[in-house]
Amino acid sequence: MLDLPPHAAEVAAEVTALADLPASPAERAEAILDPLRRVVPFQAVRVALLDPGARRHDLLSCHGYDDRIRAHMVTSEDYDEIESLGLHGTTPLRVHDFPVPAEEIRSWVELFRPAGFLEGVGVGLVTREGRQVGLLGLNTDSPAHPSPAACNLVRLLAPTIAYAVDPLRSLAVLARIVRGMAAATVLTRSGGTLPLPGLPTHPLLQANSAVLRVAVAHLGGTPDYATFLAPYDGPSAEAGHVRITLFGCDSRTPRHLRAVVAVSPPGDLHGLTGTELEILGLLVDGAAAVSVAAARRIPLRAVAGHLEHIRLKLAVPDQITAALRAAREGLYVPAALSAVTRL
Repeated sequence: MLDLPPHAAEVAAEVTALADLPASPAERAEAILDPLRRVVPFQAVRVALLDPGARRHDLLSCHGYDDRIRAHMVTSEDYDEIESLGLHGTTPLRVHDFPVPAEEIRSWVELFRPAGFLEGVGVGLVTREGRQVGLLGLNTDSPAHPSPAACNLVRLLAPTIAYAVDPLRSLAVLARIVRGMAAATVLTRSGGTLPLPGLPTHPLLQANSAVLRVAVAHLGGTPDYATFLAPYDGPSAEAGHVRITLFGCDSRTPRHLRAVVAVSPPGDLHGLTGTELEILGLLVDGAAAVSVAAARRIPLRAVAGHLEHIRLKLAVPDQITAALRAAREGLYVPAALSAVTRL
């Protein structure tokens, strides 16, 4: 049986309740610090989120460190040191538990010890599903803290803290507001993807897919939002299409997360055919009728016929209004997807 500090059950229950607060990851992190302080009387703390592509951390909550230490904490050098010491693991490590003497650790000698810290503990924030979220680090001005019993409790609490600060939780909620959402993913700034907790993914949302390349091209507006159609003949498709909806991540989200991309049924297409949806994609891009004819390799008179059918189906007076409505309602297939092989 693990040796635990007094009131361990009370602290664990409080942290568990705080992890489910309807708040942002940063707000949940801040709330959890008070019960943690009753376990480890720390003078400084950081809760950091992992940016695996850049091999660095983003500080979600950070108190008690001077500017030099804070600046170091967001560098790749800090990440590499943490990795080499094993602090991304699920077992909390105190300074005197490190695999090398503290005197050989540059940041400890040059930053932490001169700031008055004599001990500390670090542990990786890993979800119960095994996904690395970030790092919890606590520093004290006494070699007596944290105690072995406190470290045992920190180890038990770490997965709950990981759940509390996991930015993908909030993004999964965002994906669920898409009507009929069948699958979703998170697009990273490096072009990769991350699965969202509790949500399926989709063949069209694989990293570096044509759909995600088009999604990136649609990002950056105000608001940072777009919706369009993609050809697809698999499950969840209607009339050979699915709807792609994307939301840009806001400034409260770690910088390496770019957007949520969701797949849903296409919705009401107003009787528009696949060809007409692709022509609308060209119009949304600003193409004139002559350019549409060249892109589709059809006579100009055939384009005129398609444009008339589009106008009637959308109940608009002209080609420009048709393009505006298509852009606003996502009633088009982007030109880059019109030749994509249907799965």
